[in-house]
Amino acid sequence: MKIKLLLLLSIFAFQSQAQNASKEAWESMFNGKDLTNWTPKIRNSPAGVNYGNTFRVEDGKLVVRYDSAAYPNFDERFGHLFYKKKFGYYRIRLNYRFVGEQAIKGPGWAIRNSGIMVHGQTAESMGLKQDFPVSIEVQLLGGNGKDKRTTCNLCTPGTNVEMNGKLFTPHCINSQSETFHGDQWVQAEVLVLGDSLIRHYSNGKEVLAYQRPQVGGGNVSGQDVIFGKSGELIKEGSISLQSESHPVEFKNIEILNLEGCMNPEALNYKTYFVKSKPEDCLFKKKKKK
Repeated sequence: MKIKLLLLLSIFAFQSQAQNASKEAWESMFNGKDLTNWTPKIRNSPAGVNYGNTFRVEDGKLVVRYDSAAYPNFDERFGHLFYKKKFGYYRIRLNYRFVGEQAIKGPGWAIRNSGIMVHGQTAESMGLKQDFPVSIEVQLLGGNGKDKRTTCNLCTPGTNVEMNGKLFTPHCINSQSETFHGDQWVQAEVLVLGDSLIRHYSNGKEVLAYQRPQVGGGNVSGQDVIFGKSGELIKEGSISLQSESHPVEFKNIEILNLEGCMNPEALNYKTYFVKSKPEDCLFKKKKKK
């Protein structure tokens, strides 16, 4: 009877450990109260200066606003809000929606337009007058009420990618997503696997995929220091949210790190990790005899 009980306990412990190893540990990137862990960089202002209170928190949402006192016209003050640390292998997801009217004299292409920038340079490395970080942009677009306008597209400020085994150099390409008109919330998700593969998802559906993100191309102005070498593969980088002249709101911003301990005997082993980081492994302390 005692042996049977020990066997059952052992099986239960094994099942519990297996369930814990497979449970996804999503981490919230936004506390719903303030911009802790985020750094703004807005064109013509140094990193850390939130010009015009452009990025702010309202009703538990991270929002982008263009008050007329600070923005009598947009004046190409493109901005980005950077998360505190870099990632290389991960999934990021959030909900977004466009609201209100575009800032005065915002460019026509930027109506109901924002983005999630991944594999980017840091806020501190950007030039004072630099408009966009060298990065991979997951372009977020809202419908204009009549035309087809996909979202979770790809744009490449200062970068290139490969598609179907060939270098892809155009600045943007549309995804296969639906068009989302009005002020409805939409979920965007991105799977980033180092310098190998990136996939875009809209409301849970895969809509675009490409490979080998790398430095190259144009569409970035105002760099004080050139970031990276042309053709250099990008293995990791910053994550930032964009302000491009149309008010936008974000919520449920969270990340799942896919890099960590891949030793099944470790306490923090996860079955979904794809990149091994042995130095992160934690083990039970052995009892002294």
